[in-house]
Amino acid sequence: MTLNVLSLFAGIGGLELGLERAGMTTVGQVEINPFCQQVLAQHWPGVPRHDDVRTAVQWWQSEPRPAVDVVCGGFPCQDISNAGGRAGITGARSGLWREMAETVCAVRPSFVLVENVAVLASRGLDVVLGDLAQLGFDAEWGVVSACSVGAPHMRKRLFILAHPPGFGREWRWGDRPNPQDVEPQGRGPEHGGPWSVEPRPVGVAYGVPSRVDRLHALGNAVVPQVAELIGRQLMQHSLAGAA
Repeated sequence: MTLNVLSLFAGIGGLELGLERAGMTTVGQVEINPFCQQVLAQHWPGVPRHDDVRTAVQWWQSEPRPAVDVVCGGFPCQDISNAGGRAGITGARSGLWREMAETVCAVRPSFVLVENVAVLASRGLDVVLGDLAQLGFDAEWGVVSACSVGAPHMRKRLFILAHPPGFGREWRWGDRPNPQDVEPQGRGPEHGGPWSVEPRPVGVAYGVPSRVDRLHALGNAVVPQVAELIGRQLMQHSLAGAA
């Protein structure tokens, strides 16, 4: 069994990579940044791709597409983050959440996975949950740090999983997941050594000279091991529900 994933605000594909490690299949990506598009094309050459979330619905519906089980995405955090202007979820950048919600409404997946900075909990989580509820979803949410899956840095991020009412059991959110839920890539602190360099998609700048673009893309990327942790739970619960 697999779940088909449509990724919005795909960046360099951190969410997709983690979800694929959990057993899912990427069937579409939306990303506006030219450098990130090059990275996605290198690692997902056969996956259809679009460059603007504001027209994602028209693009996806323009020809026959596979059914989408999961819509995932980390919508822009610039208006939410402490480092930004704090305009909130209605700001020019973070307000693109509405476009993600419209895509979910049109595609009608079974699940939605949303990623953003931890401070979203007090600067727009109510809006996101309200929109998801209007679309017929219940939701679980929590903060997961990269260091909880072996990374040598904190990188706290809020994840929201929207699902059909009554789906699954209680989820393990927070900073102390079971390390056995994730297949380590390299050796993390819990294995007695530093992380090795991630070959995909972190090592992505082959043939691309712009270090600034690379660092910007990496800074915005989702840690794949965290996405894998969530994806494995989702796959496990989906299989249990289908049994």
